[in-house]
Amino acid sequence: MASDQPDIYPSREGALVTQLRDNIETVITCDNESIRWLLAAFFTGGHVLLEDVPGTGKTTLAKSLAASINADFKRIQFTPDLLPSDILGVSVFDQHSQDFRFRPGPIFTQILLADEINRASPRTQSALLEAMAENQVSVEGDRIEMDELFFVIATQNPVEFHGTYPLPESQMDRFAMRFKLGYVSREQEVQIIDSQRHEHPLTKLEPCTDLEDLRSIRNAAKNVRISEELKHYIVDLIGATRAHPGIQMGASTRAGIAMMKCSQALALIEGLEFVTPDIIQELAVPVIAHRLVLDPESQYSGADPAECVVEIMQDIPVPA
Repeated sequence: MASDQPDIYPSREGALVTQLRDNIETVITCDNESIRWLLAAFFTGGHVLLEDVPGTGKTTLAKSLAASINADFKRIQFTPDLLPSDILGVSVFDQHSQDFRFRPGPIFTQILLADEINRASPRTQSALLEAMAENQVSVEGDRIEMDELFFVIATQNPVEFHGTYPLPESQMDRFAMRFKLGYVSREQEVQIIDSQRHEHPLTKLEPCTDLEDLRSIRNAAKNVRISEELKHYIVDLIGATRAHPGIQMGASTRAGIAMMKCSQALALIEGLEFVTPDIIQELAVPVIAHRLVLDPESQYSGADPAECVVEIMQDIPVPA
């Protein structure tokens, strides 16, 4: 496949990625693809929605990533009474200066864990929307830029719906990927129990990369070659969701951009200099499925957006 994009030499960046991945795996035990997908989204500046039951390691994964890169980490426990000002911050009157001073909220960080995000009201959920979409927030008429590393890892419980508010489609579209961690095997669970006899492995986790390394990795990911044929393949996959039976609202152009960027990052993680069709097919469900809205008939019949994506991939010819 011809391409006019520059060649890259991922040896140094590939080694940094492997080091970061290995460092995280000393703490978190989960499906290996989950860590790959998380890093792929992180290297592209995307955000991730982890949809899984409690106790599968979602919080530990977020903390492990932050500790491995020595990033500023904050966690927001979303509850029904949480207000937008609890996230963004509030102006407080300073008696000494006789003026109001803005006290930043927890959103002003590098890695933000939005725990059980669907428990907050839509008004509070929307406080994250501008930050996730434009890497900035507007507070009291002022625009404040977010940190260049700003990365949201949001979680929600897919089983318990009492007292929750479904995320609006506009916010779902801001997540580069949605996936589950799942339960580990019996042997892995024994290892987890044994590793925490004395203390949590997180307490001993040391940073293995710095901000300059991350800039280098992100730049390398942008330069991974992706052919024109694969770009058209991505557009065909996205376009097919808009005409597929049972889908009321298909994926947006933002999904295609996320697919391209995440596939480049995943290729870098795998030590490749170019994107392959296999990588795009691997990412299709976690990148596209959560953006789809099924029509009422399909919802009542128990249809699954992920299955629709798989059906679409079977119908679209793969570039040779």
